[in-house]
Amino acid sequence: MNDVLAWCGAPPLPWELWGRWTLDPALFAGLALAALTLTRATRGVPVGRRRAGWAGLGVTGAVFITPLCALAVALFSARAAQHMVLVLVAAPLIAMALPPPARRGAALLTAAFTALFWLWHLPGPYDAALRDGALYWLSHLSLLGIAIALWRALLADASPGSLALGAVASAQMGLLGAVIVFAPGALYASHLGTTAVFGLSALADQQLGGLLMWVPGGLVFLLVGVAGALRLVRPAA
Repeated sequence: MNDVLAWCGAPPLPWELWGRWTLDPALFAGLALAALTLTRATRGVPVGRRRAGWAGLGVTGAVFITPLCALAVALFSARAAQHMVLVLVAAPLIAMALPPPARRGAALLTAAFTALFWLWHLPGPYDAALRDGALYWLSHLSLLGIAIALWRALLADASPGSLALGAVASAQMGLLGAVIVFAPGALYASHLGTTAVFGLSALADQQLGGLLMWVPGGLVFLLVGVAGALRLVRPAA
């Protein structure tokens, strides 16, 4: 075993996974505060968009309450899935509910999103976040926050420049996924002793997580870019 003791607890065994729900009062207090903030921020926003925001908040809660949280301590692939759900599902839903930003700054946001996404998947910061509760929350909240800001900027602007930035966001996620998939050995010490009980070597688990970033991760931003391009072409047609 290694010294992993994340906020979600010790790495679970497969047969105890379904019982590993996270019912921490501090988590529910944080979600309640987020709900209050979202309610205030979306006053005057159409009902459909407000519902999208509530759905995004629900998805965010599910990522940390359900057994996925515990599974992500044992498997890199589950942690990658956790991150993908936050930045590609929860973040755009919440962004849809928010008013358009006064200043878009999509280029700066794309750079910041790229930097944070790569930072938290470097072996050192990644392993540290699984051992330290403060770093654990810093990693997730920084990724979610910058993803919401980026999606908010991209959804508010269908210009060619904005579409290009969406493509950049897609490409960098795909590149990181490819780097992880083709790494010659296991990168993350936290998972060296936690994957075998799930029938995976640490390297195979890592490759599966990299594929989740490479294919679905890159595809979502790409589809948004295509949708925006069609929106630009349609008036001309």
